[in-house]
Amino acid sequence: MPRTTDGDGAPVPSRLMAAATRLFADQGYDRTSVQEIVAAAGVTKGALYHYFGSKEDLLQEIHSRTLALQQVHLDAAAATDAPVDHRLRAVAAGIALTTIEHLDGAAIVQRSLHQLGPQKSGRIEAERRHLRERFRALVEEGQHSGAFTRETPADLVVDHHFGSVHHLPSWYRVDHPLTPRQVADHLADLLLRALRP
Repeated sequence: MPRTTDGDGAPVPSRLMAAATRLFADQGYDRTSVQEIVAAAGVTKGALYHYFGSKEDLLQEIHSRTLALQQVHLDAAAATDAPVDHRLRAVAAGIALTTIEHLDGAAIVQRSLHQLGPQKSGRIEAERRHLRERFRALVEEGQHSGAFTRETPADLVVDHHFGSVHHLPSWYRVDHPLTPRQVADHLADLLLRALRP
């Protein structure tokens, strides 16, 4: 049975996820070997196959965890009793902030869905669709209540914001003059300004 932690007590699955995320983001999924992942994680190939089954399973898990982090922000903000414009702003900023805080995972999500097989990519697409549908529901709620303009279709609002968020890994760097929170707030404010009646 593969060990569950390394010498410092870090769980082996976490080490594998961190190593794979870094390597996939730097080199690309296709150009990263299983041997490189296990060497970077300091574990054996047996450990990878025990916890994840395959390199593709690791890729799927990176996709799922990145989307799950965004979903946490959405669920927390959407569940409050705040006015709909406050909830949408919190959700929009939270999704952008999570993306910046996990740029490697976001970059992988952006460019590697096609490298998953049909069953795995179908699951990820369903998770993405759920996230976008929850976001669209907030936009529609605001449009129906009069808080937001109806001039722009809700689907286009969703596509615009998520397009901006998905583009973040291509330009944001840790030495950027704006902090992650500032970028997230600016993107959320742009969205809300565009939705005002």
